[in-house]
Amino acid sequence: MWWHSFVFAALFGIMGIALSIIGYKLFDWISPIDVEKELAEKQNVAVAIVVGSFIVGVCFIIGRAVGS
Repeated sequence: MWWHSFVFAALFGIMGIALSIIGYKLFDWISPIDVEKELAEKQNVAVAIVVGSFIVGVCFIIGRAVGS
């Protein structure tokens, strides 16, 4: 049944996106700087690189955990 695979992929995708958002919010809460202010107002490229790297790392971990 092909639709089982589709349903599981959709559920795991939604779960992965939700966990990525939770990971970003946790990082924003833990970090000593105001990430959103640094990115939006000051356009700090270094903070953008760190946040992007963190999100890619979290998504990689979530993908490996959900996919196994």
